[in-house]
Amino acid sequence: MSVRAAVLNGFEQPLLLETFPEPGQLAPGEVLVSVDIAGICGTDVHLWLGQLRIPLPNILGHETAGRIERMGSEPLLDWRGTPLQVGDRVTWASSISCGECYYCRMKKQPTRCLTRKAYGISYCSSDAPHLRGGYAEKILLRAGTAIFRIPDSVSSESLIGAGCALTTAIHASERAPLEWGDTVIVQGTGPVGLAAVVVAKAAGASKIVAIGGPKHRLDLALGFGASAVIDIAELPTAEARQQAALEVVGPHGADQVIECVGHPDAVNEGIVLCRDGGQFVVLGQYADAGNIPFNPHTITRKQLRVIGSWGFEPRHVDRAIRLLENEPGLRAKFEAGITHKFPLGQAAEALDTARRWAGGKTVILPNAEETAN
Repeated sequence: MSVRAAVLNGFEQPLLLETFPEPGQLAPGEVLVSVDIAGICGTDVHLWLGQLRIPLPNILGHETAGRIERMGSEPLLDWRGTPLQVGDRVTWASSISCGECYYCRMKKQPTRCLTRKAYGISYCSSDAPHLRGGYAEKILLRAGTAIFRIPDSVSSESLIGAGCALTTAIHASERAPLEWGDTVIVQGTGPVGLAAVVVAKAAGASKIVAIGGPKHRLDLALGFGASAVIDIAELPTAEARQQAALEVVGPHGADQVIECVGHPDAVNEGIVLCRDGGQFVVLGQYADAGNIPFNPHTITRKQLRVIGSWGFEPRHVDRAIRLLENEPGLRAKFEAGITHKFPLGQAAEALDTARRWAGGKTVILPNAEETAN
């Protein structure tokens, strides 16, 4: 049998539909999953642009949910200790760390594991077993993958609507915790920015200002808990946006500013929005989009804490699922945030839709043959 997948063969080139052999007998711990839904993350756009070093050709897709088709060994437990069975609806942490290197063992920084690999990013699709990304009808999970059985109350759409943005924001909140009643400015209203609003609200932020666009994403930010939004189209200068933001959080600036834009120029704007002694969290610079002129005097003078956060760990996936379990309204909002669904054959169009910020969340349904919307 063969499996179809959308493959990135060259940066800034359309994804091409290709076929690969379905894996034969699975090794102990391996799991073959039939993919129900794969989210398109902003990181996928950066990967397509060549802003992160990845092997080519590549099957993208690291936000994925599906149903177990085969397992290499039974019994097999998910990360929470729940027995897994064929037919179970599952998701998984997108990366695997070794647990043995300097960062894993000595510094407790597994997201910086020296041999860390991520589905949809780190694997060349020319190399067997090929199926290591979510933009495919099936994906083969390695032994040792942190798999989560999805609770019945959590739809796959709400989970992928939240995507890795929610787990990434949860990790950032752990590295840069808020105090109850803190004021927060979120730069960017893409998936990570919206998730940062959700997490800041859950952590007790008293006022949250989201800066971004276009309008439909600003409306989403308000729905997710932002106190106020600033449209970069209406206020095109950093000075105008600063004045508008300070009118909400107060004249001294925000206790925490979270950069979720992904463009380096946002950093200089963000540190100015912090109060003296505040926190500036750099969350959006996952890919290498270039350098900027930078004056470190601002950090010294304002006594800022500048904190970076990279990726997430399985425990952050667990917390994201638990948050969705406990918040039915939040589940509904994330599910409603999916505005574009594409079959696998239109994966290139799906990626372009996400690149153009044409709507909310864009997803691929690899095993469905439905018209794009």
